[in-house]
Amino acid sequence: MRKGERTRHAVVDRALALSSQIGLDALSIGHLAKEVGLSKSGLFAHFESKEDLQLQVLEEAVDRFIKMVVTPAFRESRGEPRVRALFERWLGWATADFLPGGCIFVSLANELDDRPGPLRDYLVGSQSEWLSTLATAGRIAIAEKHFRDNLDIDQFAYEFYAVMLAFHHFHQLLRDPSAEDRARRSFDSLIETCH
Repeated sequence: MRKGERTRHAVVDRALALSSQIGLDALSIGHLAKEVGLSKSGLFAHFESKEDLQLQVLEEAVDRFIKMVVTPAFRESRGEPRVRALFERWLGWATADFLPGGCIFVSLANELDDRPGPLRDYLVGSQSEWLSTLATAGRIAIAEKHFRDNLDIDQFAYEFYAVMLAFHHFHQLLRDPSAEDRARRSFDSLIETCH
């Protein structure tokens, strides 16, 4: 990796961590430049605009999510074991050290939900793809005879997603020490309804 690529990666990495805590809009170019040891103009040499930086932060988050959650989970056995792996890896993502503010997608959902533009479009697209991935995992579990044939797949994906939204709220906002245990119990109850 060349020096420019390393610098760009370091900036995006730090911006990702900060964005999980304060959001993309509050991300200050001056503060970020200081944290990575660059001048403002030095930082802008790597990005066309603040929005370009923000979009690259989102792209990096999606790339890491795929590498940390989706790819390893899809190496697991087809069906329920894969669904469970998606849950476990998603929990790991939500508490990863490089995301001190928790899941950046949950954090940014409130920030971007009513702001049209490329950032919202990218976030909506990535989350729609994720819901589709959860539904696909559920369909495979049906095909493997782990889940019942008449399972409403869209409802399954919705409830799976809802468990993680609740986990994020209780873990990050309320600092509830039982948040992970409650999420696991909710997920197990969801799986029971799938049999």
